[in-house]
Amino acid sequence: MRIIPAIDIIEGKCVRLSKGDYATKKIYNENPLEVAKMFEDHGIQYLHLVDLDGAKSKHIVNHKVLEQIATKTNLKIDFGGGLKTDEDLRIAFESGANQITGGSIAVKDPDTFTSWLQRFGEDRIILGADAQNEKIAVSGWLEESNKELIPFIKEYREKGITYVICTDISKDGMLQGPSFDLYEKILSETEGVKLIASGGISDFEELPRLAELGSEGTIIGKAIYENKISLTQLENFILSRA
Repeated sequence: MRIIPAIDIIEGKCVRLSKGDYATKKIYNENPLEVAKMFEDHGIQYLHLVDLDGAKSKHIVNHKVLEQIATKTNLKIDFGGGLKTDEDLRIAFESGANQITGGSIAVKDPDTFTSWLQRFGEDRIILGADAQNEKIAVSGWLEESNKELIPFIKEYREKGITYVICTDISKDGMLQGPSFDLYEKILSETEGVKLIASGGISDFEELPRLAELGSEGTIIGKAIYENKISLTQLENFILSRA
């Protein structure tokens, strides 16, 4: 299971929210590159970078932060937040993203999202399936759609999606543990999905459990920033599974 720390960006700074609520913003570092380098120094190879300004304004905003991290570290970055057009995608890939995550666009403009999947392939396009009460949420989680989570994932699996990031919004940033039951349900009902679990990770002991469930990766945010899980613990976990 890949360990994927998260850096969420507002106004170029490293922040975290609770349940996606922008009013709960807490700044952890003014310099996201510094944070990314710290991750890399502890043997971490992957990064989940979210442009929260982009998610709100519906177009890519913080691509300079992406470019800086991509050029000054060797981290493999998946980038999301506000990617709506072919131009947004071009900027993201040219700025150094290895993969991009599409959430709202997969709901609101499935033709464009499917065209990206066909053009760039299943290894570069991730489906962002973020849910509240098993209903897909969009627009930086500011809106709930009428799409049911598992049928939504199945629909895109049939179109060729392999990687799926699922965040249970009720858990995100709350440090109360992830939605093990939800992830188990997704993995048992959608064959061939590489599930990246996200939201609520609060304790190191949850990681082996997510690995046992079959998660391909797990995104960890606030638990790192609030020192609930140390980078040394993550480094040892990665080494133990190498």
